[in-house]
Amino acid sequence: MVRPFDVNEIYPDDPADSVRLPRRRAGGSPQSLAVTLLADYTLRTRASLPSAAIVALLGEFGVTPAAGRTAISRLARRGVLESSRKGRHSAYRLSDPAAVNLSLSGHSIVAFTEQAEKWDGSWTIIAFSLPEGSGAERRTLRGRLRWLGYAPLYDGLWLSPRPFTPRAREELAGVGSGSLTVFRAQHVELERTVRRDPLDAWDVAAIAEEYASFIDRWSPLLDRMRAGEVGGVEAVCARTEVMDTYRRFHVLDPRLPMRCMPRGWRRARVRDVFTAVYDGLAATAQEHVRAVAASPSGAAPSTAHTGIGAHTTADLLAGVRLGEG
Repeated sequence: MVRPFDVNEIYPDDPADSVRLPRRRAGGSPQSLAVTLLADYTLRTRASLPSAAIVALLGEFGVTPAAGRTAISRLARRGVLESSRKGRHSAYRLSDPAAVNLSLSGHSIVAFTEQAEKWDGSWTIIAFSLPEGSGAERRTLRGRLRWLGYAPLYDGLWLSPRPFTPRAREELAGVGSGSLTVFRAQHVELERTVRRDPLDAWDVAAIAEEYASFIDRWSPLLDRMRAGEVGGVEAVCARTEVMDTYRRFHVLDPRLPMRCMPRGWRRARVRDVFTAVYDGLAATAQEHVRAVAASPSGAAPSTAHTGIGAHTTADLLAGVRLGEG
């Protein structure tokens, strides 16, 4: 069953021939935090941020300057960031492949609650068999399947209510040494004593607990937001953390229509809380990032780095169009 927040398995490394985005970890590694920050405030324009500003923003999450600089350097080597220099100062922006990847991922994250209601009743089934001694290949395959929203009904039989997409075909290409078989089929009910429901592939009770924890964690912040009590540093940290947590749900949740889920399933409430926090803090967080970005260059915060802009969930749902301000 899918157990929430098994992050190393849910977020596999990207294929070697593509941009290698950092693996997402609970709590946020410096590389993952840096990518999230750049995506949240520069994805629309691919604006550059001074390296000193990125290090300063990471410092607000408790990342040391040395660890921040190391994270930036590694992201550049992996092709996630592109560098430029002006005098003694260096700046970085998302590479085009990374920006496209993040834009597509952002759309998937915010769209999954709507997509879940558009189910035709069929399941995509992936069966595989790997020989003994192929543990690394098995882990890679399982990680890719989890990221695509599949769950194991049996050890070598995984399923998802979503169609088998071109993205899934691309992600699974070259994994499994030709031992994969894909079906699209309907579930046939059997006697209860011998059947196993496809929904049993997911640990529904554990996911429900994670939904409840998310609501308990973020609901109190909404009152403080309405009272204008959330400052710039807290706004940036909150938006980053709420996105880091919420983006896991589109992998963990079975993504079945509400009529198929247990009574009281809190997917919609979690979406509403996430949207309220992420969108509600956008303006405050944006101004803070602009101020931090301007500081290392000596320019006035009111005029520098106007390419920095926070997008909303509506922007992600519509598709962040690169190059537009």
